[in-house]
Amino acid sequence: MYTLIIGNKNYSSWSMRPWIALRAAGVPFTEQKVGLFTEEFAARLGAVSPAGLVPVLLDGDFAVWDSLAICEYAAERHPDAALWPQDAKARARARSLAAQMHSGFSALRQAMPMNIEADLPGIDIPDAAQQDISRMQAIWHDTRAEFGQSGPFLFGGFSIADAFFAPVVSRFITYGIAAAGPVRDYMDAVLALPAMQEWMRDARAEATFVAADEPYRTHR
Repeated sequence: MYTLIIGNKNYSSWSMRPWIALRAAGVPFTEQKVGLFTEEFAARLGAVSPAGLVPVLLDGDFAVWDSLAICEYAAERHPDAALWPQDAKARARARSLAAQMHSGFSALRQAMPMNIEADLPGIDIPDAAQQDISRMQAIWHDTRAEFGQSGPFLFGGFSIADAFFAPVVSRFITYGIAAAGPVRDYMDAVLALPAMQEWMRDARAEATFVAADEPYRTHR
């Protein structure tokens, strides 16, 4: 069985992505949580990954780090889990979107850090982040229209692309971002995932103590 090393569920969007992907696909793993901003974090992560960051997937004594690399590894090892769409064009688009989310939307990340237990509607959102929000909603709308006829997710059935956008869905809830029509329907589908519900429930329940001057907002 795999071991997935993650950070705090309330804040760690990087950890959330492979956790949601594995859990939704029914790939068994043991969760090991390491508190962000602790001495334990550096010691534990430094021992298994040269990156020194969460998430890390351990397959025996073999380590895979980075959320996208972990999801790709799981997809290759478990082809029956259908973590990518079967159709070649849909699969290429799903990979493109996951990579775009992996490396982009920096203004949104900075202005709206993941904080699941919080309720923060009405905060001042910079223009650059507003543009990211509009672009994100257009991606969801257009992808659903082109590829999502067979189910409620971006490509019909659940895929890694949905796991990569799951933290953004949680951000939109935290910050009260307006959504309607197909965009809201997509968000509701992600929120209804049992894996998503489990993660969010755990995030709200965990005792997270972060000092006021700790830079949790830099954790994407």
